Amino acid sequence: MTTDKKVARRKLSLLELATELNNVSKACKVMGYSRQQFYEIRRNFQTYGSQGLLDRLPGPKGPHPNRVDKPVEEAILAYSLKQPAHGPVRVSQALMLEGVQVSAGGVRGVWSRHGLLTKHERLLRLEREVGQRRLELSEEQIRLLERFSPEFRERHIETSHTGDLVAVDTFFVGTLKGVGKVYLQSVIDCYSRYAWGRLYTNKLPVTAVHVLNTDVLPTFEQHGAKIKTILSDNGREFCGRPEQHPYELFLQLEEIEHRTTKVRRPQSNGFVERLHRTLLDEHFRVQGRSKWYESVEQMQIDLDTYLQHYNHKRPHQGRNMNGKTPHKAFIEGLPKPDKSAANEAKTAA
Repeated sequence: MTTDKKVARRKLSLLELATELNNVSKACKVMGYSRQQFYEIRRNFQTYGSQGLLDRLPGPKGPHPNRVDKPVEEAILAYSLKQPAHGPVRVSQALMLEGVQVSAGGVRGVWSRHGLLTKHERLLRLEREVGQRRLELSEEQIRLLERFSPEFRERHIETSHTGDLVAVDTFFVGTLKGVGKVYLQSVIDCYSRYAWGRLYTNKLPVTAVHVLNTDVLPTFEQHGAKIKTILSDNGREFCGRPEQHPYELFLQLEEIEHRTTKVRRPQSNGFVERLHRTLLDEHFRVQGRSKWYESVEQMQIDLDTYLQHYNHKRPHQGRNMNGKTPHKAFIEGLPKPDKSAANEAKTAA
């Protein structure tokens, strides 16, 4: 039995008790009602019958007379689907420019009826709409979905072995007095997190080639491995005409595929970006406050010492690393030799 029905039965008991006792005051005192409430209950019962005993909330029944029209409501919902992060004032102003007259309160009322009061609820609605039909998302919609959706946040770059994907980037370290700007050419193997780095006073294609040729490729050759793909941003030191750009020509000579990230999307190269943060927190910000550098060579010596510790002694907590050092993961991730190819070579010999 609902609460309304219980209250209605209590009111009916009051009327029956007053009739039985033939005394309104005594019945009201027993049931806990005032005489004014008794006469109001009796009047409603005589006018509306048993329905008069139910409590009725004040206000209009059905749609509120001030509710926005259906076309306006549809325009608000359509705009909120395109721009789920905009608030009611901004939605109202934008719709007024399109000829739809609605106040910020009206926008909020529509959101309340459809369960869209919070930004998160409107973003979830966008996800549901995308799942039900195919549409092209704008850059802002994609950015907001990646920020608030756990499914987007949990996307990862998949690699199968050491050298499968190597990420590179140029990082501005700072300005050294008497020397000028200092840049770090950083390289990291995405499978093992094994890292290389070399400091320069400029960010030219020749410096990007130098770190690969001097540090990275010799390490892979030492272990009989090859780099399959290199991932970089669209910086001038990495990208250019394939037949003229030094970096592009070097990768062609080494038979390495070159992939680039989407413009203004540094999170697409998240491995190397996370390496930069680690270098800042554990090396550059510490050494910069405890040691006075006069040359890039001095900085390079300390950086090599840190990278030796990072690769061989520091446990890594990244995805699929489970506390292993990058060097151990590098060795374990080396691709196994193809037995069939080896057998064919022996047969041919």
